[in-house]
Amino acid sequence: MKKKKVPALCPCGSQLDYKDCCGRFHDGLLAPDALSLMKSRYSAFVYKRADYLLKTWHESTCPQQLDLTDPIKWLGLEIVSFATEGSQATVSFIARGKINGRAFRQAEKSRFVKENNQWFYVDGEVTDDHAQ
Repeated sequence: MKKKKVPALCPCGSQLDYKDCCGRFHDGLLAPDALSLMKSRYSAFVYKRADYLLKTWHESTCPQQLDLTDPIKWLGLEIVSFATEGSQATVSFIARGKINGRAFRQAEKSRFVKENNQWFYVDGEVTDDHAQ
């Protein structure tokens, strides 16, 4: 008897299958809100989807290219808070990871803007905490 292949859970922590969660945004569906965009961008970092990250980055702050060859292994995402006011939003989160076996936490308050019915990441205030 063959074992059924278990679908991969989404890295964003939703407990949903990746394809039913952030995968659908990576495949072209627009994120309905800034929180969904934030989670899908985290998952894009996990899967090293620079194409998605650049596509969802606001043109006023978007880099020309994105190098995701770093040795980071992302371990989890915790949403601390989020707020939407019209076409602007903020999402505060903590992402946990390891670099060369050493644990770290990255706390960020990200800013988002909605233009032409699409949410974009603008920028964020980051603090790295290597002493988890």
